[in-house]
Amino acid sequence: MNFAFSDDLQHVRTEARAFLKAHAAGSARRVLEAGNGFDSDLWARIGQLGWIGAAIPEAFGGSGLGDEGQCVLAEEIGASIAATPFASSAYLASQAILLFGNDAQKARWLPGLADGSVIGCVALGEGAGQPRADGISAVLRDGQITGTKQPVIDATVAHIAVVAAREGGEIVLAVVDLAQDAVTRSTLGTLDPSRDAATLIISKAASERLPGAAGFAAIEHLLDRAAIFFAFEQLGGAQTCLDMARDYALERQAFGRQIGSFQAIKHKLAEVYVAIELARSNAYYGAWALGADAPDLTSAAAAARVAATHAFELASAENIQTHGGMGFTWESDCHLYYRRAKHLSLVIGAAPYWKDRLIGFIEQRNAA
Repeated sequence: MNFAFSDDLQHVRTEARAFLKAHAAGSARRVLEAGNGFDSDLWARIGQLGWIGAAIPEAFGGSGLGDEGQCVLAEEIGASIAATPFASSAYLASQAILLFGNDAQKARWLPGLADGSVIGCVALGEGAGQPRADGISAVLRDGQITGTKQPVIDATVAHIAVVAAREGGEIVLAVVDLAQDAVTRSTLGTLDPSRDAATLIISKAASERLPGAAGFAAIEHLLDRAAIFFAFEQLGGAQTCLDMARDYALERQAFGRQIGSFQAIKHKLAEVYVAIELARSNAYYGAWALGADAPDLTSAAAAARVAATHAFELASAENIQTHGGMGFTWESDCHLYYRRAKHLSLVIGAAPYWKDRLIGFIEQRNAA
């Protein structure tokens, strides 16, 4: 079985890499220093290129590249740590409406999400902790939602939010226009301010329920799919960290030798390489499972998420260590990748949550 991407998608990768090298360099640093939430110029450019709508069908304004196309783009965006709400809008909000919305809702929201004129986010959590059904207490009644959601990634810059709430005891998802007076947004401080996060206080805000989302299982399915996209983004970031560390190890001299010739550095980078290749294998299998809607999508997503989280955290930390004192300075980009690794490790549930998902799937399969 061949898990490699098609020649067309490899061409998309080449073009995306060249574009991001030219336009996304320094994106995270610019947003960090300006504190403006996201790189709006870069966002407009990738919207024009059709990237945000990669997984959205052409009938709803997307580019029709499919889930595998979105995986390829996610990896390149992760490599550049572009400061955009790509993940919130493309992996989560768009997917939620595509999976669970009716035709009218898809026609209303997806074209704007596809071209970037509408930014979406998903509001699930209501405080610290992993995604869980008993952690949702927001209420949907008579078409209005009331509750507090935090942290919500990209909520400050988003136009709409897909909000998890309870309606008559059942967990549902509904689209909320964040421009309403019934919604208050307050920015949260995080380790990676190049990715916006906020608290949403919602008080009887008008909403549109997504009819296909019923029960927490629907949210878990959305997270399974998103986990594979996030795994590719983490994979891209991890590979860039390894490349940065390798290049510096070949350039930096100590005691008259390249530091890359020292066994301690070799062992560090070899360990990172192994972690990345394991993550790559799991991510590629996850991409296949996503496209095939395979029965083991849950286990494929969990394995990809766990492996990619470990790889990016390890690679970003060892990149700093390889750079030595330079790695800890503001001028170096090492800390930007470390920040992003920590951010991505938590955004849809930390590694323990996904390990539990994987173990639960295996136990359920073995008991059948």
